[in-house]
Amino acid sequence: MTDVTLEKIEQVEKAMPGVPGGVESRLDYLPVQHSALKNAEIIPMSLRSVHFVMPGGVDDPTVPSGGNAYDRRVSLDLAGFGWQVHQHAVPGEWPRPGAAARAELARTLRDLPDGTIVLLDGLVACGVPEIVVPETERLNLAVLVHLPLGDETGLDPATAADLDARERAVLRAVPAVVATSDWAVRRLVSHHGLAPDRVHVAAPGADIAPLAPGTDGVSRLLCVAAVTPRKGQHRLIEALATVTELPWSCVCVGGLTHDPQYVASLRVLIKKYGLQDRLHLAGPQAGAELDASYHAADLMVLTSYAETYGMAVTEALARGIPVLATDVGGLPEAVGRAPDGGVPGILVPPEDPAALAAELRGWFGEADVRRRLKAAARGRRAALGGWAATARSLAGVLGRLSSDPRRAA
Repeated sequence: MTDVTLEKIEQVEKAMPGVPGGVESRLDYLPVQHSALKNAEIIPMSLRSVHFVMPGGVDDPTVPSGGNAYDRRVSLDLAGFGWQVHQHAVPGEWPRPGAAARAELARTLRDLPDGTIVLLDGLVACGVPEIVVPETERLNLAVLVHLPLGDETGLDPATAADLDARERAVLRAVPAVVATSDWAVRRLVSHHGLAPDRVHVAAPGADIAPLAPGTDGVSRLLCVAAVTPRKGQHRLIEALATVTELPWSCVCVGGLTHDPQYVASLRVLIKKYGLQDRLHLAGPQAGAELDASYHAADLMVLTSYAETYGMAVTEALARGIPVLATDVGGLPEAVGRAPDGGVPGILVPPEDPAALAAELRGWFGEADVRRRLKAAARGRRAALGGWAATARSLAGVLGRLSSDPRRAA
């Protein structure tokens, strides 16, 4: 391994911490039609408007992320709850943008009329309090936090502290904050000292898909995550290198452009351990290609160091695929339980490749373990919440935002 590669991995490991009018009055309301929303309230026929400010790459298929998928989906589903979404994708290196991106965000907010309801993706909003905070005086702002900025892995301490302070200033100034899990709500309230009644949860939904048949029921491992230090793929490689006697193969699906140096270090590790024919960095996938990867998977593996929820986990469970993941952040919440109490996954410490390897040996060697996990995964699949529930929660926040006076959180 080169000195540059060793230094990169050492840096990663040191940085690891231990989501019109004109209608007659009798027609003013229509019942919700979606079958998943039978118990939802009736909604106004005339849509209210929300302006959604999000990162410029939200639709870029080469850099997929859970946050981008969440933003795109709720932009569509909010209409079912009476909200017309006006999207503003602002290009830039968020959360640390250059001058052009800062000017574009400032112009976007400045051009909105007083009293406008605005939902801002936290990646865009939380790093620039000098732009966002003054606008709280005239706009109704809510910030959607997919991941606290300071929790990103690999940041030097000074940068992490600066981003953390900037985020705190923004979140304390806006009247509403939306997080993607109960864990994330607790984290934001305690870490930033926010009023609990201003922080709301709108957990990601999951679309139930056909059950994945897998390969032979045991050997095909799938990791769906951007290839970055926070997702910890180097730990997965280290664990797999100790169980080469087992007949596994592993496909890692996820963007390869976020941190090219980290990707290069992984390729060196793969070659070092002789895993080139067994572990494949497949790059980003979507649509039918991603469906095919899930279709062939027997076990989902995710070795993240920080997650507010873990949408890839519920995407796997939506296909009845059991999960082996790190016990961090909102991942236990995403794994959840089947209605009968069964747990559809195994959780291991984030910095313990030996524990991951031991659980893999158990998965391969104990048929009862596999049967139990697969049964629980299918039970959890049937109980997963859909995206309509996510949109309904978010619509409720926006509705209160439009009627409550603007107060700091």
